[in-house]
Amino acid sequence: MKRHKQTNFNNGIHTFWVFANDEPHTITSDTKPRSEIRIRGYDYSSGVWQFEGEAYIPSGTDATSVMQVFGATTIMLRVYSAKLTVYRSPTVLENVYNRWFKVNVIHDAGASNVKVYIDGVQRYEGSGAGGNNHYFKFGVYAEDGASHRVESRWRQIRVLRKN
Repeated sequence: MKRHKQTNFNNGIHTFWVFANDEPHTITSDTKPRSEIRIRGYDYSSGVWQFEGEAYIPSGTDATSVMQVFGATTIMLRVYSAKLTVYRSPTVLENVYNRWFKVNVIHDAGASNVKVYIDGVQRYEGSGAGGNNHYFKFGVYAEDGASHRVESRWRQIRVLRKN
């Protein structure tokens, strides 16, 4: 895993933060500030893959992506108004602030299907967005209307593949 600026790893916990006025990903990019880890070595184009981890979102964090299956951006989990959402809707968890919760995202690339489980309960199932190459990312990626500081913490990260 490659770490970027504005991250900390201590006692098994990855902490990510950015400020609304931070630089974008690259000078020529029109994206918002981000601090994230791309899980390298687990890129895939077929099969059933699972991202698993425990997340913590401090109060005050708003309008940020915290987890993504990349590859035509198959899915993004975002925080809006103390809710964890798939993009802007639907909500998969209310009252996310200041507590740990378990996130499982299962992507069947061949069937173009994505499932989201929160604390072991399926909260979402939908179609993927296509794409030929996928990988997992987690951290923070400011969205339009982001709070001055956005932060997420992650622990117990695993990537699994169904054989």
